[in-house]
Amino acid sequence: MSVASPFHGLSAFPPTPADRDGRVDTEALGRLLERLCDAGVASIGLLGSTGIYAFLTREERRRAVEAAVECVRGRVPIVVGAGALRTDHARSLARDAEAAGADALLLAPVSYTPLTQDEAYEHFLAVTEAAKLPLCIYNNPGTTHFTFSRDLLQRLSHIETIRAVKMPLPADGDFAGELAALREKTRLAIGYSGDWGAAEALLSGADAWYSVIGGVLPRVALALTRAAIAGEGGEVRRLDGLLEPLWQTFKAFGSLRVVYTLVDLLSLARAELPCPLLPLGPMDRQQVLDAVEPLIALESELKPQSLL
Repeated sequence: MSVASPFHGLSAFPPTPADRDGRVDTEALGRLLERLCDAGVASIGLLGSTGIYAFLTREERRRAVEAAVECVRGRVPIVVGAGALRTDHARSLARDAEAAGADALLLAPVSYTPLTQDEAYEHFLAVTEAAKLPLCIYNNPGTTHFTFSRDLLQRLSHIETIRAVKMPLPADGDFAGELAALREKTRLAIGYSGDWGAAEALLSGADAWYSVIGGVLPRVALALTRAAIAGEGGEVRRLDGLLEPLWQTFKAFGSLRVVYTLVDLLSLARAELPCPLLPLGPMDRQQVLDAVEPLIALESELKPQSLL
């Protein structure tokens, strides 16, 4: 178990290689995680949305966590997704992650019937009572159809083990205003997902970037993060400009489909999208390849950076 903060800097979210039956390839997962450790990411986001947590059984999720902990060996904090429809299932997943040696939890309010603010609070409270790991709230309304009010975030921040929130990009683009409002109400470390907004989020003072592309091109993502932490706005925007064609494919096809295409194009692992998701067709794959080719060259040129 790592002692570094899991909620600051670049948190890289790799895909979870698995076959069409949902059986995790732990050897391939280990190879992906070694790349992240070697690059020097601040934390690893295991079993996030890119890590297809919602498509895997409890047994396969436990196998993935155990394999990751064995591979990483405390070099980088591991934040494990524990989201599930039922509260008792989420509690079991949180206990599994803690028993396996994870460093922190990431919890989304997954639901079929949209939750009320009170229901979400009770769900989070129950999970924090089941496992004592520090926890990051996963605010992902695009998937869960649930939006945390600022009052709910304030209420949740009083639970001792809830330490951070992973926010979607603000609809009005006002990162500075949102960060100020959240910091006035909570003590949480505030990070953002939505890779195409990471540059502005970090330059505005966000604590973390919860990064999809960091899971497959960690050195490029680290270079952007490091430049933002240093206040080098020109370099941040230069790198973000190089990434812009890839961001366009994320918006067009969904980041999950693009990342699985990248894993195949880069020969990083054999990973199949879970049914009913389908791989991109030839023309769309070519668009992804065209977008990523300059980044592959940049990734090989960059040296590892430690942000721990």
